[in-house]
Amino acid sequence: MNLLIVALAPVVIIAAYIYFRDKYEKEPIRLLIYALFAGGLTVIPVLFLETFLSSFTYLFPGLTAAAWKAFVVAAFSEELWKFVALYVLIWRSPEFNEKFDGIVYAVYVALGFAAVENVMYVMEGGFSTGIMRAVTAVPAHAIFGVTMGFYFGLAKFYEKQQAGLKLKALGFPILLHGIYDFILFTGIEWLTIVFVGFVVYLYVSGHKRIKELSKSSIYNTDYDLLNEKLSKPE
Repeated sequence: MNLLIVALAPVVIIAAYIYFRDKYEKEPIRLLIYALFAGGLTVIPVLFLETFLSSFTYLFPGLTAAAWKAFVVAAFSEELWKFVALYVLIWRSPEFNEKFDGIVYAVYVALGFAAVENVMYVMEGGFSTGIMRAVTAVPAHAIFGVTMGFYFGLAKFYEKQQAGLKLKALGFPILLHGIYDFILFTGIEWLTIVFVGFVVYLYVSGHKRIKELSKSSIYNTDYDLLNEKLSKPE
């Protein structure tokens, strides 16, 4: 039970943080639970795709094998299915009515995946693994979700750039995820310093994107309130 708490605690904390950052029109709890559940379910197709792609690793020597596993086997497989889950869940939902909503739902989908993955790792690796992943892997998944949701939210409201923004919503999380895993998969000790710096970068960039679209939500809300006021008869 203690290991389960250690595994799920960072997921709960980040989910609560994102929920309370959505100050002006909170998303329905029902949909947020669906997003977590959908993210958790993506583990199934991810396992199948990763198993298939892993079978080609032998074709790549040295560091290229680490790159293949990081960018293709892990990052591509996981972020692709998170994107699919996010798209199916909310793209046509009437609740998706602010740019910041893209971040909220994408993070919840990512946290659903991270919760299942983290339980498996922590149950196998123990308490120390849980603590390490609480400050690295789980927040990283959330930040990949922030990145995906940032561009996904923009894509919803900028139709002329929609195709390119959707591509960025998938491509940039794959790139960030791939870099994260590549540093780990190489096994090169001095890259630990790079890894720490990259994790800090993820934290900073994730917070910046949250702040940017959260501010955008304020402006959207003020605009909607103004329109509502002007439309009322005197």
